[in-house]
Amino acid sequence: MLLCIDCGNTNTVMAVWNGERFLATFRTSTEWQRTADQYYVWLSTLLAHNRIPMEIDEVIISSTVPRVVFNLRILADRYFGTRPVVVGKPDCLLPHDPRVDEGTTVGPDRLVNTAGAFDRHGGDLIVVDFGTATTFDVVDTDGAYIGGVIAPGVNLSLEALHMAAAALPHVDITKPQRVVGTNTIACMQSGVFWGYVGLVREIEARIKSELDRPMQVIGTGGLAPLFSQGDVLFDTIEDDLTMHGLTVIHRYNKENGSI
Repeated sequence: MLLCIDCGNTNTVMAVWNGERFLATFRTSTEWQRTADQYYVWLSTLLAHNRIPMEIDEVIISSTVPRVVFNLRILADRYFGTRPVVVGKPDCLLPHDPRVDEGTTVGPDRLVNTAGAFDRHGGDLIVVDFGTATTFDVVDTDGAYIGGVIAPGVNLSLEALHMAAAALPHVDITKPQRVVGTNTIACMQSGVFWGYVGLVREIEARIKSELDRPMQVIGTGGLAPLFSQGDVLFDTIEDDLTMHGLTVIHRYNKENGSI
């Protein structure tokens, strides 16, 4: 079985793929100090609790936090006896090479989202991912990543308001009942929620105008369902897009003999 690992700035997600479906998906906070042994104890305990056999023999990793990759490599080698595929490294093949400025390094998460979205929906896509940052990935007709947009993440914006303004509390993001807030928390929630609805809508419109062709919009990330309540921002929401993209890239590398 294949262990898919997506390590983001905030959370690390591990999912077990049996070749047809994901048997389980687990999430933990991202901590670069966590050792391979700690990862294994955490993962093996959850697998046992869910009565899933420890039959992992392949691993693929996507990480936006370079410092954690070393211990994840040790995890794959020590406990699963395999050399992991690491997205973004030279020996990891991509179904379609990105077309960006020379010397530009594209984040592994964006490459994975591109591969997963194209596999499911074809080309001419905008993938909006609500993570630590809110990213827009543009997928060309042939499936290549051709650029995008990076904006501050929703929770990052809320935290910045709280940290920079002593009088403003920490609040959770939610869809407000009214645009005009009548207390501080409601004002902040309205500003962030409707502000991001406007941000997403405007950036999508400008991308479509610049490329001058119809584009399908795919929403992903934990907050995508919440923001779909504010307006028709997405054509489709994919909860497991990143994990699916990892299976697509792993399969492509197996078919082309790189693993």
